[in-house]
Amino acid sequence: MVTVDNLVAKLCLLVLERNEEAQVKEWRLLGQEQDGNLLFTWVETSLATNNTPKSKIGIYSYAENTLKTLYIFNDQLNVIQSSVNENRSLLGYIIKEEFNHSFVYKPYVIKLESYEVCALNIERSKQIMIQFLYKKQSVLNEKQKETFLLLIHEECVLQYQISQSSDTFAVENFVVDSLVRVFIWAQWDPVYQILYYIHYKKPMKCLVEGEESEHTFKVSPTLSGLQFHDDLPHETVLNIPLNLPHLSTNPCNIYEDDTVPLRIHNCSLDLMVLTDSEGIACICHHYLYQPVQETTNLDDDDATPVHFAYSVTVLHQSCVLHCVIPGIKWKEAKTIRPLFKLYDDHIMVYIPGICTQLLDISMIHEPSNHITTDIVLPYTETSQICLTPLIKFGTYSVLNLTTLEIIDLHVPNTQLIETFKSQTTLENKLAIIHYFLVHQGDMDIAIELISSQIEAQTTLGFPQMLKEFLLGSSYASVQRNLPSDASQLINLLPVTTQGVGCDLEVQMNGRTISLSQDALWNASMMLLSPQQRIVPYRVDLWVKLWDILVRNAKGKQRFKPSQVVEKLLVSLVCYKPEALSRSSTPMSPCASIALSSTTDLSSMKSQSDALPFYEVESCTASKQEHIISVNLRELSMHLLKQSTENKMSRFQWQSQTPMHVHAVATRYIAAQLEQSRLLCQILCKAATFDARYEHDKGFVYIDQLPEEKRYILFTTLERYFLAVEAIAFPLPLGFTSFFTFLGYRTLKFNIFLQYVHRHVFELQVDVMKIIMADIDDTKEGVQKKLNLLSLLPRSRAKRLMNQWNHPISLMIRAREHAANILSGVEGQNATRVHAVQKNRNQFGLTAFPSADRLSPLDTFLDLLTAKASLTDLDFGLLIEATVASMEEIDVSSD
Repeated sequence: MVTVDNLVAKLCLLVLERNEEAQVKEWRLLGQEQDGNLLFTWVETSLATNNTPKSKIGIYSYAENTLKTLYIFNDQLNVIQSSVNENRSLLGYIIKEEFNHSFVYKPYVIKLESYEVCALNIERSKQIMIQFLYKKQSVLNEKQKETFLLLIHEECVLQYQISQSSDTFAVENFVVDSLVRVFIWAQWDPVYQILYYIHYKKPMKCLVEGEESEHTFKVSPTLSGLQFHDDLPHETVLNIPLNLPHLSTNPCNIYEDDTVPLRIHNCSLDLMVLTDSEGIACICHHYLYQPVQETTNLDDDDATPVHFAYSVTVLHQSCVLHCVIPGIKWKEAKTIRPLFKLYDDHIMVYIPGICTQLLDISMIHEPSNHITTDIVLPYTETSQICLTPLIKFGTYSVLNLTTLEIIDLHVPNTQLIETFKSQTTLENKLAIIHYFLVHQGDMDIAIELISSQIEAQTTLGFPQMLKEFLLGSSYASVQRNLPSDASQLINLLPVTTQGVGCDLEVQMNGRTISLSQDALWNASMMLLSPQQRIVPYRVDLWVKLWDILVRNAKGKQRFKPSQVVEKLLVSLVCYKPEALSRSSTPMSPCASIALSSTTDLSSMKSQSDALPFYEVESCTASKQEHIISVNLRELSMHLLKQSTENKMSRFQWQSQTPMHVHAVATRYIAAQLEQSRLLCQILCKAATFDARYEHDKGFVYIDQLPEEKRYILFTTLERYFLAVEAIAFPLPLGFTSFFTFLGYRTLKFNIFLQYVHRHVFELQVDVMKIIMADIDDTKEGVQKKLNLLSLLPRSRAKRLMNQWNHPISLMIRAREHAANILSGVEGQNATRVHAVQKNRNQFGLTAFPSADRLSPLDTFLDLLTAKASLTDLDFGLLIEATVASMEEIDVSSD
């Protein structure tokens, strides 16, 4: 945040260009018109002629850097506000004079062509403001009537019409109408020509006899909005009951004389309305209050701590955001005036000397990702800061009314990165990740943020950050590549992990900043419906706001990853990859999907070397494809159901066909796989792996890693696995075996088995082969192998048992073969694979000599031949297992 321009210096130079010997002082901002031009007053004295000081009113164009003098007074006057009509022929201004130790407001109108001054014959101790109405250029003509509003605090709002064709310029020839009666606050919106005002509205009387009470006659403050039109009457488009518990009902004649934006308010109400043409409408209210305390220091009121608070009523989201900052001394709090400004998809709340907040009020999703950072202007006192937003001065430009400096007020990315890396709360970090992914689309910074947390990954919030990255990046990827005719369905996709309406606290500069959220009930009832408008269904700010509220009231529900997680909890129990054929999901090699729409195939090939493992799996149907298929099915059904339920509304849901549903679902699933793989690549690179310098991959790479780096990589991938599993995202091919072997090398064996029992590690065939080969055939090693084999599915364990060259394997397979024969399971000749072949010629049936050639083995073989044919028996396996059992082998582990 830097000072861009000092308007006082620029204005003084413009005056001195016309008169080098002029002396100017006391610059004051009088207002800003719809075209963005600013009205100023100043006191000018000519040193050459030694003239008396005179007040002047001029209009300044910031874009052209020109100052045009509109009127010169004969004396020095206290002009506090002014307005000029569109063709610069009429000028209205307010004089504030001191009379009997009080101030009096007097309004005037000047005809600039003839410099005729018309006093409106109104003098009030209450604040008075004047404002001309602007019309569209297409209806401008010389004979049209000029209209201006006169706002008299706590009295009325008058509308004056001046016919420029009239010969006499006098107040008697003006047409005056009373638009509003008593009001306590007002604000003029020059862009959309709207007058907002707060008044007391009586509630509806009870029609049932005997039920009237004292509450029936209580009044409540209501915010109304008058929409003005060019050639049509004005209309009340807004009526919102407000909760203003700290509003003083006592008369207060202390005014700030706010001219930009033009407002009338008393000393106990600081409120501002922010609107946007897309239907965004927010009511910002700042107030102070003192909590109930047991003891109060009455000797020093300035040191009494108070609560600094504000609320933002977000109409288009039907909610109210509350912020409370306790423990601020009254002397400091009463001088703080926060700035509320629309900031892209957010509202910037700048609280001088305390913090800056970005409230997410976009229409993409419900408010849930709010950022608090410690950006403050370099002023020593908050009394030197009184910022106000300007129209048509740039996205981030604000004006300091105290010094008339234009300030480029924005939150730089570097500051958000610094806030993220500091000891801030998890919610703040998630909001910053969400900001860069969804609202800024800056993947590089999001990658930097995630990579910076590798060293501090022991915090419990690291998997939550990874989940936010996966959901946010997937949503952003689909949003960039979604067809325009399917844009409505984007609102049904998951976008963030943060819940709506959750209370949160942030520690900033030694202060606790609390944020909470409440819901509004039926906000659409506060607006005029499109058919009730003067011109029905003419699109403007209020029609768009109505459409947004009605659409949100339809009960639209976003897809939740928990729906897939619940399905997988059941289906993965029965998951047998060896028994399945390769599926034809959109991401399977045999399927043809327009994956190139979201990921360039050449870039995927170049990225394939960036992972520390080979992206292949030995099983016929991978777990990845199973998760993808469940995701695709559940998401498609959700999109189809939601679009069908809303097809009767007039918000273009009827155009969302099953083809649109399929397009959105497949693109989102493709984005899931792409972003999951990208995140794995980011974490591996940040932890230990750099593809530019590493030549080995897979199990060899793990064996070459030092113990410390191996542990860092394991803990990183463990949290990645937890994040992916929690939101049912697919893992990259080859990750499962790589992660399992990494855990085998990193953890103690008993801990490793616990991970296997909890289904964190999956014992695929490739990783089991290398683990079985790595474990020695000692007594302890055999026990480890048997423990691992007992955890495998039957078919996978049988394949590995056949490859284990050990007597224990031989005996187990022989016993299983005999059991299958006796139970009638095996009906065909078993595969003749024998691991132990040593000294086979030395042993046979003679190993059990007896007179009648009968032995326990003979008896057992006779029993088997009675149950099955000779072709079904594997005599060699049975005999070798019997011979092995006679040797000195500890089989207690069987």
